[in-house]
Amino acid sequence: MNITVERQSDCAARLRVEIPSNQLKEERLKIIRAFGNQARIRGFRPGKVPRTVIEKRFGEQISAELEQRMMQNALNEAAEKEDLRIINANPPEDAVHHPDGTLAFSSVLTIAPEFELPEYKGISLEIPDRSITEEDIQNELQNIRTRYADYSDVTDRPVKSGDFAVIDYKSQLDGKPTEEAVGQAVGYLGGGDDYWLKMEDDSILPGFSKALEGSNMGEDRDFSCTVPEEFPIEELRGLELDFHVTIKGIKEQKLPELTDELAAEILPGSDVKGLTEMIQGNLEQQLNQQIEEFKVSQLLEKLTSMVQFELPPELLEAETQGQADEMVERGLGSGMSEDEIEGRQEEIFSAATQRAQTNLKTDFLLQRIAEAEEIQLTQEELANRVAAMANQAKKPIKAFAEELQKSDRLRGLQHSMLLSKTIDFLLEHAKVDGIDSAAGEHAADDDSVTETGKTEADPENQSPETPSPDSTEEESSKEDE
Repeated sequence: MNITVERQSDCAARLRVEIPSNQLKEERLKIIRAFGNQARIRGFRPGKVPRTVIEKRFGEQISAELEQRMMQNALNEAAEKEDLRIINANPPEDAVHHPDGTLAFSSVLTIAPEFELPEYKGISLEIPDRSITEEDIQNELQNIRTRYADYSDVTDRPVKSGDFAVIDYKSQLDGKPTEEAVGQAVGYLGGGDDYWLKMEDDSILPGFSKALEGSNMGEDRDFSCTVPEEFPIEELRGLELDFHVTIKGIKEQKLPELTDELAAEILPGSDVKGLTEMIQGNLEQQLNQQIEEFKVSQLLEKLTSMVQFELPPELLEAETQGQADEMVERGLGSGMSEDEIEGRQEEIFSAATQRAQTNLKTDFLLQRIAEAEEIQLTQEELANRVAAMANQAKKPIKAFAEELQKSDRLRGLQHSMLLSKTIDFLLEHAKVDGIDSAAGEHAADDDSVTETGKTEADPENQSPETPSPDSTEEESSKEDE
């Protein structure tokens, strides 16, 4: 077999193959024999069907099998001789049968990017020097009291700071509804009905609740608020919106005392001390998880910044679409309307493209490091993970494993676990330094930290991983209890 590879840009290559006639005949004969051993044709004993009959009956299948085998053999030989990491191969094209029986064809390949691995051992990480404080515990206890609060109607005084005002409201910009004026959905800034507004400084917009202080039930108020520069929707930043608000009700919140009885209601069989200890344990567990995620995020960010290489356009396009689809799904799940999603399509695809690039680049780097360090996944590790997943899904292990195999998810799981082992290897060889507690608080509160690279995605499967679009943080509406 004569093989040549022409490397092209954008992680592509053209494979040209020439297969001598004797090699074709030999491989075709093997296939015919295999068909003959399995064929059941009336009038002939198994394994005794003449070759001519087999070729006449199964000629198309034999030719298809031959083409597939020759293509696979060519890919294997090309990968070995040319040191190619082949991701995908297009069907053979430009096939020519020469007079001497030689078969020639070509195929366009998608190959993994070529790059020199950076120095990936000893990456410096700055990890938050953060611990759970008494203030953290008290804040969580306060949150629990808030969840068990009672709300009473207020009819004998105006609304004041600390109350909940039940309101209907609408906003305008230059005399038009805000959504119409800016040409896109604006979420809760556009208005709302029966909206429970906590009377505090950061509710809806700075100055919003202050403008309502002193108003009575049934009263209408008109005022303006400026959208802050850090607001998620860029088109609204710095604009002054006009609001019309009707006070429909005033609610006073009454927090319950933190007693052993309340603690037992929240955590059966416990008391205030036991509840406090449980909260502390949960907070410490959450903090440790956040710090570990922060370490992974920082490690991968530094790793990907060390080297630049092109990505296969087809994979990037598929990964971007997958990211965008998932972001839209999460946006809808978080309460965004279809109009809001449509109004932010450009923003969503921009974020999806960036995340797709990061995911693919991280994936290729981790695969190469795993290869260089001979990091492998054992059958025992895979079996244990499948067993744990089956237990979580409350399914028999064998049936669950077969389900993974049939849906082609097992391969993705193996890939995910291999990348996780590679990340663990990099963390073991990283240089870790602490940073001050203020930075630690910021890191621990950073909801954007994700386990990039620890998904079931790989460039060949194009199975995406990522978060939702940055939706505006809508105030919580509460229902009358």
